[in-house]
Amino acid sequence: MLDSNLIQSTSSWPFVEIRKLLKDRKDLIADKKKVIFQTGYGPSGLPHIGTFGEVARTTMMINALNHITKIDSELITFSDDMDGLRKVPENIPNDKILHENIGKPLTSVPDPFNKFESFGQHNNEMLKDFLNKFNFKFTFKSSTENYKKGIFNESLLRVLEKYEDIMNIILPTLRSERKKTYSPFLPICPVTGKVLEIPLLEMNKKTGEVTFDNGGKKLKTQIQNGNCKLQWKVDWAMRWFTFDVDFEMYGKDLTESAILSNKICRTLGKKPPNGFAYELFLDEKGEKISKSKGNGITIEQWLRYASPESLSLYMYQNPTRAKKLYSDVVPKAVDEYLSLIESFPKQSPKEQLLNPVWHVHSGKPPNEKIVMSFSMLLNLVGSSNAENKEILWKFIQRFHNEIKPKNYLILDQLTEYAINYFKDKVEPNKKYKSPNEDEKKALENLVKKLETIAQETKPEDIQTVVYSTGKENGYEKNLRDWFILIYEVLFGSKDGPRMGFFISFFGVKDTIKLINEKLKNN
Repeated sequence: MLDSNLIQSTSSWPFVEIRKLLKDRKDLIADKKKVIFQTGYGPSGLPHIGTFGEVARTTMMINALNHITKIDSELITFSDDMDGLRKVPENIPNDKILHENIGKPLTSVPDPFNKFESFGQHNNEMLKDFLNKFNFKFTFKSSTENYKKGIFNESLLRVLEKYEDIMNIILPTLRSERKKTYSPFLPICPVTGKVLEIPLLEMNKKTGEVTFDNGGKKLKTQIQNGNCKLQWKVDWAMRWFTFDVDFEMYGKDLTESAILSNKICRTLGKKPPNGFAYELFLDEKGEKISKSKGNGITIEQWLRYASPESLSLYMYQNPTRAKKLYSDVVPKAVDEYLSLIESFPKQSPKEQLLNPVWHVHSGKPPNEKIVMSFSMLLNLVGSSNAENKEILWKFIQRFHNEIKPKNYLILDQLTEYAINYFKDKVEPNKKYKSPNEDEKKALENLVKKLETIAQETKPEDIQTVVYSTGKENGYEKNLRDWFILIYEVLFGSKDGPRMGFFISFFGVKDTIKLINEKLKNN
């Protein structure tokens, strides 16, 4: 358990939110001796990285809770898989099947991947699979299962009992045409199997029997046992009411919906959960990441290029600020993670609690000396032409035999990630510069300077040699241009590593050879 004064004073957002939650719901939590968290998932498309973000951030809050008090907690991951399929995602194969089943509950739509009984079940399994990969502790709940098994029956009767009050909350927010047909209850058509949005004509609040106007014909059914589902804002409130949820975070675009669901939850008879509105993730064009479009970076792509911990770090940082989430952000995210890992052991307990890696690693970050940045490693991959991590390790150990994979687990992981990222994202976009005569002469002079130093020279001293060579060859007023020249000629990019450290790792003689080869080819 952490020092109580430290817990109460830290501005780390998971602790801020947990302190607020325990204060706001003190009596409710004391009565049930448990804190219940929930995250929601709409399986109309493949799970994306934003879904992971909700679970990761909520898990960080649960970790903070566990350091404050000893109390049971549960994280419910709820799938709204009884929702009707409204549109066909752009990133799904065999989409003809989906087009033929528009309007049906997602768990009634055949699986286009031919792996599971339905499209909804396929996406649910995808969700559980990747959450399990991160060792999250959660309880999965299916909307379809809860409706059909009668778990929601009492709550649905409560919604029917409060029908007029709920309509008074919802109707003022709707357009005039929508008001005429709106009903909190959506019957499942017994003929087509589709989720219908049709007007409610009659109801029996005691038995749950309801009658709808289905295009001039009366459709009589029961609200219980999966014959009807709720419009999602009412459904959201009903879930809070049924599961006694204490906390749920949601995207900022759902803020207005959350306000309405809060009112409905109170109408049903319970205090709505504490909420937290996070900003949305954007793709490289600045557009909202959508599971139906499949834009942005996927979980699988991130984990091909970087560690799960670097992804968790990206989720922790600035949750109330919109951030772009695509492959180009990965190297910077990894380097930030490495920097924070390196600084953690040197920090005071107060500083450590503000360090994101404390939350990423549930209070126990690894203690490893960081040898090099991910950005530098990418350049090392390109310069050494390493095709696998074994070759890259041999290259590293040529001049740094003291660095062993078993003692540098983070670096060992990074070697494989760097090779994957370089092959997929860096190499195809490289544009090597052909230096003019003056630039070529400056680089030849750099070679001459490097020929005078030993491999054992400290990286800082090698960096000084590179600096002085630039100043002596016309770059004294703008050394940035000198380094851009080096990067563009050697690495095919305007950005690159700190040259002193790169030359130390790559080897003085090999760097000389690399420069000469690039000059010869131009």
